[in-house]
Amino acid sequence: MTPVSSHSPHGQSTLRTVQVLGGGNAGSSAHVRSLSAGLVARGVRVTVCAPFDAEYTHDFSGAGAEHAPVPRSSDPASVAALRAVCADADLVHAHGLHASFRAVLALSGRSTPLVVTWHNHAHAEGARAHLLRMLERRVVRAASVVLGTTSDLVDRARRTGARDARLAPAALPGPRPPRHEEPDRAKFRAELGATGRPLLLAVGALERHRGFEVLLDASRAWRRLDPAPLVAVAGEGPLRAALQRRIEDEGLPVRLLGRRDDAAELLAAADLVVQPSRWESRSVLAQEALHARVPLVATAVGGVPELVGDAAELVPYGDPEALADAVVRLLGDPERREELRHKGERQAAHWPTEDETVAQVLSVYDELTQPRPML
Repeated sequence: MTPVSSHSPHGQSTLRTVQVLGGGNAGSSAHVRSLSAGLVARGVRVTVCAPFDAEYTHDFSGAGAEHAPVPRSSDPASVAALRAVCADADLVHAHGLHASFRAVLALSGRSTPLVVTWHNHAHAEGARAHLLRMLERRVVRAASVVLGTTSDLVDRARRTGARDARLAPAALPGPRPPRHEEPDRAKFRAELGATGRPLLLAVGALERHRGFEVLLDASRAWRRLDPAPLVAVAGEGPLRAALQRRIEDEGLPVRLLGRRDDAAELLAAADLVVQPSRWESRSVLAQEALHARVPLVATAVGGVPELVGDAAELVPYGDPEALADAVVRLLGDPERREELRHKGERQAAHWPTEDETVAQVLSVYDELTQPRPML
């Protein structure tokens, strides 16, 4: 791969970039942390604009970046603070719709190149959905380049008016989830209530687009299995009370675990991972499942088919019968589960590494900041 330069077109010795995060979901925040570390290692100066809690969780300073605590609000004071941080930047890179919109406001009247990465698609209904579409149009038309982590996000950016939209899959940062020794795995499963029965794992915010209501519908069919599998759902959100009422009223084999910080251990303990979402981009859960050799049942939505290929059981969204049948088949077919484990390893081997992700992004930076030769 041709090395890229970190020299600034403005006479400085080093390219200076500002990475802008909003609230930042776990995937985009981890990506910015990984990207910052890779850029710093290549001689780029990096400032990460993110709330205090994001720095506490992801330690951007530990990656060699400067952390500038900027609130996630789009009020004038926050935008002015972001504008000040970006004053001497050679390039600004914003992650997610709301962070990108604030970057557009902060760079108004300036010629600083703006790169925007879409990690996922914002979900809303009614008037809020109309507002989000307006923000999307404003952002993509102002951006020099829009990077989408999946092909459908790139297509969406182009339809919305992006002048330059490109596919830029983000690597899954960090080490692969560790496999427990069997005694530890058994103890962990016992603590969850899954001794002597299969354990299905789902992870995500308890919000409507995650499809957990469909998951509960599907779980009715699993009650007839002997032993009946336990569905463990890790995550928190506004639907928790409604989901818990259904679990109790209908006697469903589902346990809501709340927010957890032991995702690797949960994954290592699971027999299957279930992802019933209405939409996913480059799903972190799907990547972690394949890396950890845990068979995956997921909805064929968004970027999931492109990501997993034939290394997972894919079902339509909103079809509890199809979801239930896929799980029942897999639980009863150890050979198919082993086949998916091997296919998952092969599929994951083709995903970009962190180093390749950084190199691709830096090549975009160079393209936007290096002076063009006179014709």
